[in-house]
Amino acid sequence: MAQHDYNIANQGFPAFRSDLNNALSAIQTTNSGTSRPSGAVAGQLWLDTTNATTPTLKYYDGADDISLAIIDHTANTVNWLDSTVSITGLSTTATGTVLTLSDSANTTTVNLILDNQKEIRFRETTANGTNYVALKAPASVSADLTFTLPATDGTNGQVLTTNGSGVLSFATPASGIAWQSSVKTSGFTAVAGEGYFCNTTSSAFTVTLPASPTAGQQIAVVDYAGTWDTNNLTIDPNGEDILGQASNVIASKDREAITLTYIDSTQGWIPSSGYQESTQGLSIPYSIDFLVVAGGGGSSGYFSGGSGAGGYRTSTQTVSVGTVITVTVGGGGAGGHGNNSVAGASGSNSSISGSGLTTITSAGGGGIPVPNTSGVNGGSGSGAGRGGGSSVGLGNTPSTSPSQGNNGGSATNSGGPYYGSGGGGGGAGAVGSNSPGDLAGTGGNGTASSITGSSVTYAGGGGGGPWNTQPGVSGGTGGGGASAGNFPSTQVAGTSGTTNTGGGAGCGSDYGGSAITPMASGGSGVVILSLPTSRYSSTTTGSPTVTTSGSNTILTFTGSGSYTA
Repeated sequence: MAQHDYNIANQGFPAFRSDLNNALSAIQTTNSGTSRPSGAVAGQLWLDTTNATTPTLKYYDGADDISLAIIDHTANTVNWLDSTVSITGLSTTATGTVLTLSDSANTTTVNLILDNQKEIRFRETTANGTNYVALKAPASVSADLTFTLPATDGTNGQVLTTNGSGVLSFATPASGIAWQSSVKTSGFTAVAGEGYFCNTTSSAFTVTLPASPTAGQQIAVVDYAGTWDTNNLTIDPNGEDILGQASNVIASKDREAITLTYIDSTQGWIPSSGYQESTQGLSIPYSIDFLVVAGGGGSSGYFSGGSGAGGYRTSTQTVSVGTVITVTVGGGGAGGHGNNSVAGASGSNSSISGSGLTTITSAGGGGIPVPNTSGVNGGSGSGAGRGGGSSVGLGNTPSTSPSQGNNGGSATNSGGPYYGSGGGGGGAGAVGSNSPGDLAGTGGNGTASSITGSSVTYAGGGGGGPWNTQPGVSGGTGGGGASAGNFPSTQVAGTSGTTNTGGGAGCGSDYGGSAITPMASGGSGVVILSLPTSRYSSTTTGSPTVTTSGSNTILTFTGSGSYTA
């Protein structure tokens, strides 16, 4: 250890050599000594060896010494110092390495302990020296763990929560329901942790659940006025699921109380119900496809027009669990009498109806009047009879959109008002053909549907009655009946419309004016429902035929009945 003033005096060689060696020794030992070297200049470093085992490296600024670091010979470490925090020691213990930090006034000292149990401990040494706060790594991790802290502090009572990707945020913990005193009467977005009294007396409305919910958050709603059964409350999951499905649900039982708890992104919100007057009223609506075909018209003889097909209508509607769908299947119109003393009856209406549904009614097909010159309006109209000219029966009566049927065909007169042939009855897919002279008009074609899984044509019109000895003509595809040739040796009734297709009846022959044999009848109607098999309740009346097609269950009603969703 040496110091030197770095001033080489003018002297003899032996003295010069000794003076130079002292200067070099001072450089080698960083100007070591127990006090600042004499002749020190600004910018000079020197090592204060007052404490021989932990000397202090100092910097002379021309006026004062600044301590830079403590050299620990025992631990072989360097503890750097600054004007705010001083490092007074680095030591090794049985449990780890201890770094002692203190402020410039040495009023606060903290031990930073790098523990061999994978902990970083912070311990305040002047108060509770045995107590500490620690950060500890898990025993094993499958990947690096990185956490992003919130940019701002939360509010009183909030807790840190993660989004599952290491981003932390403050959130209010789920701890019961805070009921809101203001009664809700229109749509709103709910807040996690709150309960609402919902009054649908004036109208139904929608509650939208919170966006980006976290596990354990809850929402509660109560039927304030006992009106959810008439004006339903809709609950919108807002991009999440309810009962594992991303669909709105309907609360439809009066005096119901529902609490929804968020689970995760797979299950979404799970509902539980409190008091309610009857069975569970929370349901996920689903769609049902409907085909509604009315009965076809009955025919007559005596050169009348063909009978009209029953109205053909389809509909897709959303239903809620518990909805009772009432099904009415219309019968075919009865045939008249060959001497035209009794009219051929129009077919009967078919329909579906239920709470919350748009009622769908298909009108019966037009029959044959007395006298039989004019057609009759209906789902599809009947054709005009001889002498009736263009007095056809009008289809789509009453009017629906899209149209449920078509007009009958016009008749011709041949040699006077009592000679000629009838027009064809209207079908769901086409008008009845006009009579091209003595030959009658064919029935209009029906419309095909694949609601059962296979294409089937329904509601064809009946064939018109031909003049004199002309042959009978065909009915329209879809169950329309063919007419009989005229003036055979015996009276022939014609062909009835096909059962459960809504087909119109074909005109009969009329040999012998006094004949009264009943003519052909219209085909009865049909109502078909197609719904997801997973939602099929098996609750029916009227004994429909139940089949499946793909993922759907098909209910075919050939008589009136009901289905409960």
